[in-house]
Amino acid sequence: MPRRRALSFSTPLVVAAAVLVSVTGCGADDGTAEQSTGSAPTAQAATDPGPMFAECGSVTDEEVVAAFGLAFTDVTRNGVGCEWTVVGSLGPSVAFSWYRGSPIGRERAGSDLLGRPAADITIEGHSGFIASREGVLCELGISFGGDFVHWSVNYGSANSGLVAPPADPCVVGKSLMELTVSRAQ
Repeated sequence: MPRRRALSFSTPLVVAAAVLVSVTGCGADDGTAEQSTGSAPTAQAATDPGPMFAECGSVTDEEVVAAFGLAFTDVTRNGVGCEWTVVGSLGPSVAFSWYRGSPIGRERAGSDLLGRPAADITIEGHSGFIASREGVLCELGISFGGDFVHWSVNYGSANSGLVAPPADPCVVGKSLMELTVSRAQ
């Protein structure tokens, strides 16, 4: 019994040490990882904020419906973005997000990791990325100094009941992004 008590006492110490190592990391942060993904350093976000955008990237519900080709059953709005959905979470959707003080490279790298290799794109002189999957999903991110905006167009899974998307998701996403970029304040 005493031996078991000693193990249970040391286990929390081992767990605490493992957590401490994972939180503090194993090497020096010289910023090379951030530079390799093409993102702006966090310091840039504080000194170079991007423009302001009206609710939902300055795009109306009617403009989203016209570009997407489908009517929506739900629209969700919050402080950082909007989402238009059709028939639940697996169905078609469009989402806009505005990231203040966040590096775009992280979002781009996430797309690459999910099997949607990102390509460079420029809209009205602002650089970013575009990534897609099988003509069903497309996402675009455009950088504004230390900020970026992001549009995601998803016609849903094979189980959503949609026979064929009414429009190319990247054409839809690019048209919505062009509206947002042109209306930046």
